[in-house]
Amino acid sequence: MKIRVLVVDDSALMRCLLSQMISTAPDIEVVGAAPDAQTAREMIKALNPDVVTLDVQMPKMSGLEFLERLMRLRPMPVVMVSSFTEAGSDTTLKALELGAIDFIGKPRADSGRSIESYAEDLVEKIRAAKGARLRRPMTLSAPSPSSLTAATPTRPGLNGSGKIIVVGASTGGTEAIKEFLLGFPADGPPILIVQHMPESFTASFARRLDSLCAPRVLEAQGNEKIEAGTVYIAPGHSHLLIQRGNSGFMTELATTPPVNRHRPSADVLFDSAAALVGRQAVGVILTGMGKDGAQGLLRLRQVGARTFGQDEASSVVYGMPREAFLVGAVEEQCSLDDMARRVMGAICV
Repeated sequence: MKIRVLVVDDSALMRCLLSQMISTAPDIEVVGAAPDAQTAREMIKALNPDVVTLDVQMPKMSGLEFLERLMRLRPMPVVMVSSFTEAGSDTTLKALELGAIDFIGKPRADSGRSIESYAEDLVEKIRAAKGARLRRPMTLSAPSPSSLTAATPTRPGLNGSGKIIVVGASTGGTEAIKEFLLGFPADGPPILIVQHMPESFTASFARRLDSLCAPRVLEAQGNEKIEAGTVYIAPGHSHLLIQRGNSGFMTELATTPPVNRHRPSADVLFDSAAALVGRQAVGVILTGMGKDGAQGLLRLRQVGARTFGQDEASSVVYGMPREAFLVGAVEEQCSLDDMARRVMGAICV
C-alpha cells in the first residue's frame, strides 16, 4: 500500500512542485494539497494521510501553531518544509520540539543541487517519517527546559578523565541530542557531535542547545582546543575531525567529499577518534535514518573505546543504531533516558 501524503503550503507554485517531486516515487502518492491550516485540517479528516509535509511560515495560522494543535489532537508524522534563513532555522527547531519528525529546506535554484537530488531527499524523509516512532511533544507554552538543566555534581575523575565523547545522529537527533546533553554537568568531558542538517541550521542548533544545557555548546569553527565542559557541533558544510595539537587535541574541519551521502559524517568523526584518541574515546550513536556511523563506531570498539547505541524503543528512527548494532559496533544498548548516565559511568571507570 502506498504512503499517502498531504502537502500543506501557502504557495501554489510550491504545492505543485513538492507534489510533483513526491509523486515520482512509486510507493508514495499525494492525496491532497492545502494552502492553509484550516483547509489542511479538513483534508486530514477527509483523506486520512499517512504523512503531512508542512510549511513553517503560513498566513492566518503559522505552521508552528497548526503543528502544536495537530500533535495534541491527532498525532501523525510531519515533515517540515523550511526556508534557509536564521528565522526559518529557529522556527524549524521549535517544530522538532513540538513533535515534527524531520525537516527539509525549500528547493532553491541557487543551492547548487539538482531537483532530482532534492526530490530523492524529500522522498527518503517521507518514507522515514511513515515508519517513525512519534514522540510525546512539548507545547508552545511549556516551561523552558533550562529549568531542567543537569545539576549533577561532578563525579570524581569525570572532568580530568581525559575522555572525549563522540556522537552521531540524524532523524530525530535534534531532540535526542538535547536530552542526552541535559544529563551532563557543566564541567564534564568534551563532546563532539555530528547531526545531519544543512549548514544554515547548525549555528541555530548550537545556540539553542547552549541556552538549555549546562555545558557550553558551540558550532565548531576548526582549530579550537578540545576542552572539558564544551560541546562542539559539526557545521553543516564540513566534516568534523579530531587532530593533535601542541597542547592536546583540537577540532579540524574538512570539506572532503560526503561519506555515506553525508557531510558532516559520523563515520569521519568516529574514525578520527579511533585513530587519535583510541580507548580514551567514548562513541555514541543515536536515532537516525541510514547507516552512517556504524563502521566508524565499530572501529572505535576495536581499538578499545566504550561504545553505546540508542535502543529501538526510544529511537524515532531505528536506522543508524540498528546498523551499528548489527555489525557488532555497539557494546551497550540503552534507552535515551538512560544514555547520559551510562556514558558518565563509563567515563568514571
